[in-house]
Order: sequence, then C-alpha cells, then structure tokens
Amino acid sequence: MAEPVNLNRFRKEKARADKKARADQNAVKFGRTKAEKSLDKSRKDQEIRRLDDHRSDPEKRH
Repeated sequence: MAEPVNLNRFRKEKARADKKARADQNAVKFGRTKAEKSLDKSRKDQEIRRLDDHRSDPEKRH
C-alpha cells in the first residue's frame, strides 16, 4: 500500500519553491551590488555638477 501524502505540506513546499524561483529571477533582473549603485550615484552627481558648471546664469545653480 502506498504511503499517505500530506497535501498541505506538499502545497506549502510547492509555494515556497515557486517563491524562491521568483526571487531568484528578480535578483538577476533587478539586483545590483552596493558598489554598482554607489558608482552610478557618483557618476550622476558628477554629471549634474558638470552641467551646472556650464550654465550661463550662475543664479540658477542648485
């Protein structure tokens, strides 16, 4: 005779596996390291400063 299967346990394990798979996909799609984020922020700040320095009206600087 086959061993009985706990359907609640099976359902919860499947939900956990689906959630982990979705999290792994999002990590690949959206995940960036702290170094990458800080590099992008410093580049953006540098570009803003460069543009502000080239303004013809110094009163409009941030």
